[in-house]
Amino acid sequence: MADMDRASEDVPADSAEKTSQASKDEFSEDEETLITRMYNLVGERWSLIAGRIPGRTAEEIEKYWTSRFSTSE
Repeated sequence: MADMDRASEDVPADSAEKTSQASKDEFSEDEETLITRMYNLVGERWSLIAGRIPGRTAEEIEKYWTSRFSTSE
């Protein structure tokens, strides 16, 4: 029985963090809609937009926007 407890401790913490980070990087449809609407209203004021989405930072919002809507000209 002690071996079963030990096995759960052997899972590297960084693998759990990667799973958490991957789901955090994904934006829901509601978040995407809100980001688009807010961007049309206030422009590149990422901190203002992030303030309307709980758990999101200005950096996450800006990264999402530039990766999704940047022009490569």
